[in-house]
Amino acid sequence: MVTDPIADLLTRIRNAVKAKHAKTSVAYSKLKVAILEVLKRKEFIQDYKVVKGGSYDEVEIHLNDSYQSLHLKRVSKPGQRIYMKSSQIKPVLNGYGIGVISTPKGVMTTYEARKTGLGGELLCEVW
Repeated sequence: MVTDPIADLLTRIRNAVKAKHAKTSVAYSKLKVAILEVLKRKEFIQDYKVVKGGSYDEVEIHLNDSYQSLHLKRVSKPGQRIYMKSSQIKPVLNGYGIGVISTPKGVMTTYEARKTGLGGELLCEVW
């Protein structure tokens, strides 16, 4: 039983990058796949694919070997949710990193959310 599945996803990616693994896997959920899609678009990971399993499905994540260290920080937690309006969204590390935000139009980067005028729950920051 995992209390925070998004934090588990970020920790597994962080640990796999530090251990110089080529891939890692996590349990499947739509939110995790949406976050991985954003990370793939911004080239923080190489690719991912959903693997149909016996009792549950998994997501296999192929890591980008150009990163020696990848900083993944969970912002909104189950005990304290962080919601932002589009006017409150600030760049991560002066534009060197990205923020991942869950909006009514789906999961996207904080830059895209600010550009479209959408707010939502700030899930994590990556740099």
